[in-house]
Amino acid sequence: MDSIAATPLPEGAKARRVYLALRDQIADGRLGDGDSLPGEQQLAQSFGVSRVTVRRALQALVEAGLVVRRAGSGTRVSAAVQSRPMAMDFTTLMPQLVEMGQSTAARLLSFAYGEAPDFIARAMRLPAGEEVQIATRVRSADGTPFSHLTTYVPAGIAQNYSENDLATTPLFKLLERSGVRIDAAHQSVSATLAGPDVAEALNVAVGSALLSLKRVVRDETGAGVEYLSGLYRPDMFRLEMPLARVGTGPARHWEPAIGRTEEDAS
Repeated sequence: MDSIAATPLPEGAKARRVYLALRDQIADGRLGDGDSLPGEQQLAQSFGVSRVTVRRALQALVEAGLVVRRAGSGTRVSAAVQSRPMAMDFTTLMPQLVEMGQSTAARLLSFAYGEAPDFIARAMRLPAGEEVQIATRVRSADGTPFSHLTTYVPAGIAQNYSENDLATTPLFKLLERSGVRIDAAHQSVSATLAGPDVAEALNVAVGSALLSLKRVVRDETGAGVEYLSGLYRPDMFRLEMPLARVGTGPARHWEPAIGRTEEDAS
């Protein structure tokens, strides 16, 4: 499943553009196992670049293990990269994340207590100077890292479980075991680029695109009990949302089809 190795991006903005475009086509299945890529001249014309630029991009794809180049037979997608990414239904994300926590492996990178950063205190509605537990983990599937997770939990709650617990048990389970009655959560999804530390942990190139998920979990009183900053490899993880067409006339619109599969909503 390791379809984007920690290979440096090719030199030059144009070569990077070609590399990233072809990498995305491989990651989302537009170029499948054994498919041939267009020749250098055709790629150069398609992207409006020189053949030297195309060669740099193709060499980076080879070094990433995404393609194989052979004299006389061109460039083909490597069979080793053809694995489906882990898919999560956005409308039922919470229980899926708990299940994922039980079926994948976590490696604890750091564990400490300290004063909540200002942006965390504001998001969780904590008093200024509140102490929180700060932990960073990398979660892997079949030995391949796919998420880099940093969590902030109020110290009064976090002291009910150990560092070893956090490395072996999903955080939702630990919160519930600590007596927390989770009521609601708010999350947002955006994109970012991998910095050196995160790139090394996720085994991707520095500057690779990552899915960024921020989530604040609250208990029945509205108090923040967890802040999550998660970074996910897009080749290994994706969020899906089935939609249903509802309403009548001019008011007819799309809305999330909660609890329904793509087939149900179609």
